Amino acid sequence: MFGLTARASDVLIVALSAIVAHWFRFGFDDLSAWSDADTLLIAFDCALVLLIFPAFGVYQSWRGKPFPALAWRVAGAWLAASCVALMLIFSLHRTDVVSRLWFGSSTLLALAVLICAKAVVHMMLRRVRRSGLNQKRVVVVGSESHSRSILNHLRVQPQAGFQPAIVYEPEDDETLIDLPRSDSSTLGGVPVMREFARMVSKVREARIDEIWLAVPLSNERLLLRFMREFRDDFINLRFMPDTRSLSLYNHSLVDILGIPTINLAAAPVTELEMWPKRVFDSLFALGVLIFLTPVLLAIAIAVKLSSPGPVLFRQRRKGVDGHQFEIFKFRTMRVHQEAAGHITQAGRHDKRITRVGAFLRRTSLDELPQFFNVLLGQMSVVGPRPHALEHDDLYKNLVDGYMYRYRIKPGITGWAQVNGYRGETTRVEKMEARVKFDLFYIQNWSFWFDIKIVLITLLKGFTGRNAY
Repeated sequence: MFGLTARASDVLIVALSAIVAHWFRFGFDDLSAWSDADTLLIAFDCALVLLIFPAFGVYQSWRGKPFPALAWRVAGAWLAASCVALMLIFSLHRTDVVSRLWFGSSTLLALAVLICAKAVVHMMLRRVRRSGLNQKRVVVVGSESHSRSILNHLRVQPQAGFQPAIVYEPEDDETLIDLPRSDSSTLGGVPVMREFARMVSKVREARIDEIWLAVPLSNERLLLRFMREFRDDFINLRFMPDTRSLSLYNHSLVDILGIPTINLAAAPVTELEMWPKRVFDSLFALGVLIFLTPVLLAIAIAVKLSSPGPVLFRQRRKGVDGHQFEIFKFRTMRVHQEAAGHITQAGRHDKRITRVGAFLRRTSLDELPQFFNVLLGQMSVVGPRPHALEHDDLYKNLVDGYMYRYRIKPGITGWAQVNGYRGETTRVEKMEARVKFDLFYIQNWSFWFDIKIVLITLLKGFTGRNAY
């Protein structure tokens, strides 16, 4: 019933938007301006809404899903319908009597009203569900710790409208024949059941809507058992694989060749999602270099006068997906030779550091040339800090997830740096802590997270107790 109402309201919105746009274009009294081609175009639009919107998934259940995803789906479906309608009118050679201004304004008006209407309905349903109505009863299948995590997610998002009714805790070596087990405990106020037959009986008796199978990927027998048992019941079975043993990474579900695929280790964000970051990087780096040109020149002269050697220090580092590049920094040490394959990190009171270099390192001004790396597309303003290749070889075998940091571009500043993790890493524990912050940044990346880190960097300054 709700689906039919949604379809009818969308058709009504499209028709009324076209009529209102026509009135504003030609006036309320000029009926002669209305042509058969206009009527035909509106009819095409309405028919295409009924055909294309379902194909775009507009009328699927959006319970527990973010509204922006729905808004993008509606926008894509409506623009596709408008283009098809325009092509049909063009094929009938009636475009000469259709006002382009009216068509454009009606298209934009309908788009705005469609999205606003969906937003209102989405918000109303969230409020209704938050109040305890329009709920779907759910059985969570999984170990105690993973089930507790899912229950916590349900508890903090009541607007999604999922009500946990039962937790079923299977044994790791569960066979197809159950032994009687105790069902006396609860988990977060939800009864826990451990006997399969009793759980099945309770599911049917309580009219459960969904069963969430939060079990490891390897537990195929249990998945098949649930599918066989409930094949004749109209219950949604959803697989939420327990991938906590791989929890360093972001396990997104993608479609490859029409096959649902879970990313175990892959680029965390798409190229399209990264374009705001790329635009910001280019503009910010260009602005910094132009604004600080006098400072860069003064530092270059000071470095040249401080000791014999080049102004810039260049070193090979890993970039995105492990591609190597040459990083630029102002030289802060006297020129010296080290054994092949060995890099000595700078420490406090390091005799190799010049007086000018010490100041540059304390204030992080030695990092300014890296904005050239940003303009060259090798680095980002915000991201995990790249380390010397020799350190990569050392820590990749000692710290879990170390190399995953290079799934995105390295940065001049990062979440680890603004939380105090910078400078020398004398112990593996220090690198482990830094990597944890880097992985948190990667898994929770957004454009506004970058802006937050930039603002913290500017407010806190570039100095710190670990900068030397």
